[in-house]
Order: sequence, then C-alpha cells, then structure tokens
Amino acid sequence: MIEIFAHRGLHRSERENTVEGFRGAVELGVDGVELDVRRTRDGVLVVNHDPAIEGLVIARSTRSSLPSYVATLAEAMAVLEGVKVNVEIKNIRGPHEPTYDASGAFVQQVLEELGPLGRSDSLIISCFDEATCAKVRSLDPTIDVGWLLWGIDMSSALLRAESLGLNAVHPHFSSLNRAAMDQARNLGIDVNVWTVNEPEQITRVAELGVSSIISDDPGLVRSLLGPR
Repeated sequence: MIEIFAHRGLHRSERENTVEGFRGAVELGVDGVELDVRRTRDGVLVVNHDPAIEGLVIARSTRSSLPSYVATLAEAMAVLEGVKVNVEIKNIRGPHEPTYDASGAFVQQVLEELGPLGRSDSLIISCFDEATCAKVRSLDPTIDVGWLLWGIDMSSALLRAESLGLNAVHPHFSSLNRAAMDQARNLGIDVNVWTVNEPEQITRVAELGVSSIISDDPGLVRSLLGPR
C-alpha cells in the first residue's frame, strides 16, 4: 500500500510546520507527516522550513525570541502519535543557508531527542546533504534514512544510496521514471516522492509503485488512491 505523507502538516488550512497543522493531518487520517527541523543558537530543535522566520535567522536566534507558533521538535512529536514522521534535517551547504554543521553534532542531537521516544519503527530521517545522511547511518544503524534528491542523476544516486546503507531516496516526482523504479526495487531501496499535488502526477507515481507520496494535498491523494 502506498503511504500518504502530509508535507509540513495540513498546511493548506493551517500554518505549515505547526502543532495545529500536524494535528489536522493526524485527524485527516494520513499515514505520515513530513517536517523540517533546525537548531537555534541556544541549542533547541525547532520545526521550520526556511532558515529565517519573521526576519530572525533561526540558527542565530534563541528559542524564546522566535514567534510562539514555532514548534519544538518535542512538541511536534507529541502531536504526531500514531503516524509515521519524516524528519528532514535542514543541514545544507548553500548560499541561502546561514550555517552548516560538518561536525555531526546537529545529527546527534536529533537522534538523542528522538531515541527515548521509542518510535524508531515509525521514523525516517531525511536530508538533501549526502554527508548528513551518512552521519545518521553511522550513528544509528537501525533507523530508516532517506536521501532527498534534486538535480542528481537517479541511477547514480540509487547506487550511492545503496553503498551508504540508506533505506530510501526521496526524489522530486518529475525525475522519476520506470527505469529508476526498477533499479530501486532491484537494490531494495524505497522511493518516497515529493511534492505531488496534481491528480495526473499522483496517478503517475502511484502506477510506478512508489513507497510513499509526500503531498501538500493529502486529502486529494487519499481520494485518488481509494479506500485505505
């Protein structure tokens, strides 16, 4: 069965990456929720997609200085009981990211916060940064790890993911084709696609046999895939 993940929660009716958005997704009956985790200057793990919010760079701000609607990772996980959670670690090298942690401390903190919850069977850690994915795998050989892909050859990425011992790749739906799906199956790697929002897109990736669909409109995906 293809699993349905709400991208940043049910954010078409609530603010994205918030407790309210996550609660709405759970109430809708999704299989899982995708969220983004960052670290504040004082070392608190918070949930937000962009590096800055309301003019505040999260990595250079304290938790108390951020808007009250910004959830901590702990608050988000408390709301997301009973569903799978795709935790995207926002650790990326690039001109639009103010910080990059090469030490592995960020990854270790995420794992240390999630570990006591005892939910490793319903978690997947993902990141666009290959080194971060590899660090997750080295610190925890059991948790599922998915490599987010953009602008990377699918065949090469699948071989690299297999060599690193990753469980999944997360490509944009537009880069997926039958050959890539066949290769993924042969390598035993799951394919979780993002961000699939239109009926024809949903139907196409479902026919290819992906493991999960990450969507801004999980209700639409559910209606097209039929009874759960």
